Amino acid sequence: MKQFELGQNQCTDPAAAAAAVGASEDMAGSDEAALMMAHSGPSLGQTLIQYGAQVLMEEAQAILRVKDRLAPSFEHAIELLLECTGKVVVTGMGKSGHIGSKIAATFASTGTPAFFVHPAELRHGDFGMLDSRDLVIAISSSGETQEIKLVLEPIKRTGLKLIGLTGNMESTLSKYADVVLDVSVDKEACPLNLAPTSSTTVALAMGDALAMTLMAVKGIAAEDFARSHPGGSLGQKLITVESIMRSGLDVPIVSLDASHEMVLEEITRKKLGFTVVCEDDGKLRGIITDGDLRRALSKYRDGVFEKQARDMMTTSPKTISAHCLAVEALKLMERYSISDLLIVDSAQRPVGLIDLKDLLRAGII
Repeated sequence: MKQFELGQNQCTDPAAAAAAVGASEDMAGSDEAALMMAHSGPSLGQTLIQYGAQVLMEEAQAILRVKDRLAPSFEHAIELLLECTGKVVVTGMGKSGHIGSKIAATFASTGTPAFFVHPAELRHGDFGMLDSRDLVIAISSSGETQEIKLVLEPIKRTGLKLIGLTGNMESTLSKYADVVLDVSVDKEACPLNLAPTSSTTVALAMGDALAMTLMAVKGIAAEDFARSHPGGSLGQKLITVESIMRSGLDVPIVSLDASHEMVLEEITRKKLGFTVVCEDDGKLRGIITDGDLRRALSKYRDGVFEKQARDMMTTSPKTISAHCLAVEALKLMERYSISDLLIVDSAQRPVGLIDLKDLLRAGII
């Protein structure tokens, strides 16, 4: 593995090196010296992988420290989000804005209407998108970002609830917010302690904690999640059985007392290789496949033509609810080595069917 031949602050110019040494000696024992040493970058002999791992470790530890600092204010924030009858509006400037955009998207995709708006745009007409039912989440590491400070008074004047994500609990943002969540970090993962790295990671993680906790409290199910993700590979995984099943006249059905001839005609007409057998009230009683017909012929010989559906059917066929995910239907079909699956309602009445070709067309397999 490639190693660094020189550390971040090393140089080959003797004069420059001497000056650097002198400066370090002048700063010895000071906070500045400690900060420079803590962020001196890759050291002599350190591999690229080792330094990358160090960055990841610093950011992971920053998240763990915030986890240990979670306070009742987090519960209060969740309560405000639950009480919100409008939209969650997220705002932030610069890197905090990018994080805010992702947080808003996470809320929106997990059952909470939300969008991101740039703080400067709020001051130039976009306040018209907000009303008193909404809730604002403002993100600023310092809590003193000028663009954020300028919208705090209008936000409160409109009567909006405000959740602040900041690393400065004594900041202007903290004073205006109804709830303040501490997302401070000891240092950035940047070797110069300048580029927002650990701080943005922590803010994003706090946003995820809010969204996922809210999702759990609301009881959002996979089916609800699917409605927000209709496209792409994720959307395909969240397709419900109901959206791709065949129903109505496409489902072959005969009664318990249907004759051998009627059973054969229904199987032939629907071209699926089986028919459902139901009671007069529509409740499922069994299924008759091509294989069942062959077994009945072997068992009853010439007498098979006098038999009824009840005599030839297989009882307790595999079924699934229309509200289940299509991927669950596929797993069930694979488990029992079957190519067709019946969909029933709460009263065990067949409402549709699904086969491997339907799953193939939907992109599930």
